[in-house]
Amino acid sequence: MTAEYDSPSDEHVWGGFIGANVVTVIVNLSRGYLLALTLIFAYLTWQLVTPFLQYVLAAVLVAFLLSPVQRRLEDRTSPTIAAFALVAFALVAFIVPFLLVAVVVADDAATILQEVDPEAIGVAEVEDRIEEEVGVEVDIVGTLADSAEQVGTALVEQTAAWFGVFTHTLIGIGLALFLLYYLLKDGDRLLGWVRQITPLPDDVQDDLYDELEEVTWAVLAGHVLIAIIEGVIAGLGLFATGIPNAAFWTFVMVILSLVPLIGAPLVWLPASIYLAVTGEPLLAVGLAVYSAIVVGIADDYLRPIVVDRYAEISPAVIILGVLGGIYAFGIMGLFFGPVVVGALLAVLEVVDEHYEGLEGETGTEY
Repeated sequence: MTAEYDSPSDEHVWGGFIGANVVTVIVNLSRGYLLALTLIFAYLTWQLVTPFLQYVLAAVLVAFLLSPVQRRLEDRTSPTIAAFALVAFALVAFIVPFLLVAVVVADDAATILQEVDPEAIGVAEVEDRIEEEVGVEVDIVGTLADSAEQVGTALVEQTAAWFGVFTHTLIGIGLALFLLYYLLKDGDRLLGWVRQITPLPDDVQDDLYDELEEVTWAVLAGHVLIAIIEGVIAGLGLFATGIPNAAFWTFVMVILSLVPLIGAPLVWLPASIYLAVTGEPLLAVGLAVYSAIVVGIADDYLRPIVVDRYAEISPAVIILGVLGGIYAFGIMGLFFGPVVVGALLAVLEVVDEHYEGLEGETGTEY
């Protein structure tokens, strides 16, 4: 009787065990399938974004800068009108000036290349010396001219490619404006959706987003803005003293000012020496004194004011972010590189503060 009683019980236990494992396998397969779909569509979406990554990053950057203004305008008008007005403002205040500066800088760079005088660099002497030593007559200028003609022919053949680049730029700018509009108009809704799907408690998310916002403002206001101000101030000295192609060198000083411990002196010091060598000692001294005092005062007073308001970021983070960001994201890496590195440090601080308290947490409750 005992054996007959135990047998159904054993079958029941084993059946329940097998059933539970089957359910677990099905659940795991379902989760794996959803995860695979997520990864596949994330990869395909990344492939769609990559050709216009610079413009997408630019839209995100400008939207972040204008989001406080968007929230204030929404108190007085509709989100649609506020977003449209800010897009128009961004077009006038950011995009058009950036394109104009890019054109001027490119023109100055081309002028620098065109102003290379073969006589000034002693090409004739080099040709004579080669002929004396080797016994073979050479024509460096003629060879370069032939090469330039070949390059010109290649450029003509690549007209379609240049037209493609121009079209791509126009499409990218249009995409950036559309993204900017919707990021401003629906930005709060997007952040709410991100918070909802993030498996973290509300207090952890609050700390995380506060840290990320503080780091981003610290980079943009405490370093990028200061670099632009310092570069422009130093550039005014180049324009005032008649340095050739001053717009190009001003742009170079802005980029150099982003890198701590280097900065604008790498440009205005050689410029002062150039003025002294070309017979303008007073202008040379004036440029050196102006750059050292005015630019130095701007750095000494503006940077502490801004940095004290936001998070203080190590110069090592800025250097790594700027240099690595250029390689990773192109020109937009100047802005996003330091933000990414600073964001990593902010996330690590949040993890250190909340990690032990997350044991047993299943996510945010709504």
